[in-house]
Amino acid sequence: MKEFIGLLKQGTKSAFWATCVNLIVAIIKTIAYLITGNVAMFAEMMHSFGDAANQLFVFIGSALSKKAPTQRFPGGFGRLVNLVLLGAVLIVGVLAYETIVEGIHHISNATHSKDWFWLNIGVLGASAMLEAAVLYKAMREITERLPAEKTKGMRFVLESYKNVKDAKPATKLVFLEDNVAVSGAVLALVAIVVSTYTPFHSATGYASIIIGVMLILVVGRVFLDNAAGALGVADVKMQSRIGAKVLMHPKVKDIQDLDVIKEGDSFHIELKLEVDPKMTIAEADDVRDYIEKRIKEGVEGVTDVIIEFDEDDKINTWEKISE
Repeated sequence: MKEFIGLLKQGTKSAFWATCVNLIVAIIKTIAYLITGNVAMFAEMMHSFGDAANQLFVFIGSALSKKAPTQRFPGGFGRLVNLVLLGAVLIVGVLAYETIVEGIHHISNATHSKDWFWLNIGVLGASAMLEAAVLYKAMREITERLPAEKTKGMRFVLESYKNVKDAKPATKLVFLEDNVAVSGAVLALVAIVVSTYTPFHSATGYASIIIGVMLILVVGRVFLDNAAGALGVADVKMQSRIGAKVLMHPKVKDIQDLDVIKEGDSFHIELKLEVDPKMTIAEADDVRDYIEKRIKEGVEGVTDVIIEFDEDDKINTWEKISE
């Protein structure tokens, strides 16, 4: 139990806060929906419950993926977060379907009512602000490794969208879902105003369908990313960075092979280096230790570095691989 609690402390913080916020928001929206019967509120309620369940799974999965390798699982648990996220998107998929179905039903049975207007507006407005706070946290996590000059003022917002593809799987899911959550709450607000004060009474039904479609897009994106992660996807950008760093060592003549496999939030690195055939075992050992240390200092989340040596064949293999 002590080990489990210790691992939870290492879980993705944005996922933890997203779980808490979305659970509170979901309960508030449920009460509002039961009072008003508004279909846009139903869509938002389903969305918030889905987000809360998802992000709870994400938080636990991101924490357990930090567990150290065991005798039974010598490769570690890095890919566990990808497997958890693959399960989590199924929940979002089901809720997206229910949201779309409810929207279609409302379009065919639209009614006009000004009852509980301000309750709906107040709940959705508060929800949008709470979701925006979680989105802000996710944006900060995405940009925390960037140079300070790139994140001054509101620059971090644009940089978070530019760099989301390189974010940790758990942070990426929180970021994508809360983008939908904030935009969905705003859309539902607009739809309630339109359906109340114009003849377009089915606006909330269309808003429900649009929110459901946005959720499906998130499901597709997260599924593809984490299916690749569960299989063990190569990080080409990281390969280039590490290759350049390794070749700076004067005794490394060439890189015959370099694999950087991303496993959840962790990296598994394998290198085959070409060196002078006259190099002694002691010299090779010093080179290995130096390179491993430099890689782990420069790349966060490296679990292991496997280095092999071969004699220099006088052919620049790495230049051809990296082209």
